[in-house]
Formats: sequence, C-alpha cells, structure tokens
Amino acid sequence: MHSSFPSYLRVSVDELGVGTPVSVRVQGSQPADIARHMVDEIWTLVGQARQQVRQPTLILPVGPVDQYPVLAERINAGQHDWRDVVVINMDEYLTDDDQWIDIDHPLSFRGYVNRKFYDLIDPKLSPLPENRVFPDPNAPGAVQERIEQSGGVIGCFGGIGINGHVAFNEPPEPGEVVSAAEFAALPTRVLSLSRETRTINSVTVGGEISIVPHRAVTVGMKEILASERVRLYCNRPWQRSVIRRVLHGPITPSCPSSLLRNHPDVKLLATDYAAELPDIGLR
Repeated sequence: MHSSFPSYLRVSVDELGVGTPVSVRVQGSQPADIARHMVDEIWTLVGQARQQVRQPTLILPVGPVDQYPVLAERINAGQHDWRDVVVINMDEYLTDDDQWIDIDHPLSFRGYVNRKFYDLIDPKLSPLPENRVFPDPNAPGAVQERIEQSGGVIGCFGGIGINGHVAFNEPPEPGEVVSAAEFAALPTRVLSLSRETRTINSVTVGGEISIVPHRAVTVGMKEILASERVRLYCNRPWQRSVIRRVLHGPITPSCPSSLLRNHPDVKLLATDYAAELPDIGLR
C-alpha cells in the first residue's frame, strides 16, 4: 500500500481492535451471519434486563436490516412476551419541511420496521405501541425522556456509515469547528444528510441519488454514548476502510464512530469480507 495512505489502512484483520478498548470479532461470510449474531445479543440483553427487574430498552438500527424477521421468528417460536420491551429506532428520513416521510414511502424506516418486524409478531407478544419509539422531528427531546422513564438503554446496536457516522450523526462540514466533547454531547435532533451518506445510501435504490432525502432526524451521540453497551455490525465491502479508521484512526468528530472508543463496553462484529484489508487501486 502506498506510503502516503493513512497508516490505519494497513492494519491487518488479526490486528483489528488491538490496542483499543473495542472488542472485535470477525465471523461469517453472509449478512445472515451478522443478523443471527445481533439477534443472539439482543436476546441476551433483554434477558439480563428481566433478571435485573428493569424494563428492557434498546436502540436499534434500520441498517443492518436482516435481523428483524429473525428476531420476530424467535419471539413467536417461543411465545416470548415482548410487550414491555422498548424499541427506540435510531433515525428516520424527513421531508424538505422536516416531517417524517410518509410511512408508505419505499425508504421509510418506520414502514420497514412495521413490515419486517412488528407485523410479523403475534400481536399478543409484540411491543406495545407506546414502546415503539422513533425520534420525532417535532419533539426530539422525547427520546431522552423515554430513556429516563425506562431506566436507561441496556444496549445500542448500529452500523457504521461511509464517513464514520453512527445513526445519522454526520461529521461536521468542512470549516465547521466542533470539539469531540461538544460532538459527544449532541442530543436527538434534525439535521441535513451529508453528500457522502446520500450517495452511499443511493446504492440501495439502484444508484438514484435524487430520491434519497436530504433531511433526517436521528438519535444523538449523547444517547448512544450513554447506553450501557454499544454493538456495531459491519457487512458491507465498502466498510473495510472505515472500520480501520474508526478503530485505529484519530478519535475525532470527523469520524463520529471513533468517539465510541471512549465508551467502556463496545464490540464490533464484521463479516470476513468486510474485515479484509482494503484493496486500493484502479481496476
């Protein structure tokens, strides 16, 4: 690899996470492997919350996405009562006037979670409507209030964006000065999506960037960093470089997920192809 490239790009698979507080595991060669592991971890944390006689409260992503049908199947198969489980989803796209996009919109995270999770669960077992939480652009503070009501988040699950974002916590724009402490304190809020995020997200819609919304509402770094545990899952080939930047580059708001290295309990799971050394060069 060229000597001018950042040194973190040369970190081997076996060295991922070494020297950091983040526990790294490489497992499986399919997105389904990630989904099963995520469901196992969610299941364990919900069980632990019940043992502690507290309300299980989770922050979950829509990306990765494959875990929801697997989780619904497990709930139904064992007839497990999840009515009291609080599911806080990380984010949602907004219209240009900062309202949720329609739930029937093909890109709606709310619509996806309904179709692939809540609608698949036996109604007598499913989280109650008041326990199904999406950040609301008209009341962003409601997420923190709900977390306080339930006694804290036992686990926050997510992926890593092309620019290192977690949820839709986008890095500062060029020329915007934000300290790591200030960025870590950002709460649930409405924001504009970066050009990088809209571009990579357009891959899921056939490469048509024009239909990817410009605005979103997201759970903040404040809520994520306050979670008792953070679990990151990576299953995209393009994450090879950003995984290394997050784990071994500078801790900086320009790579938001790098701030998670200051959290006491973070684990990252990647498929084998997502963990490979990036092969940089013209093809």
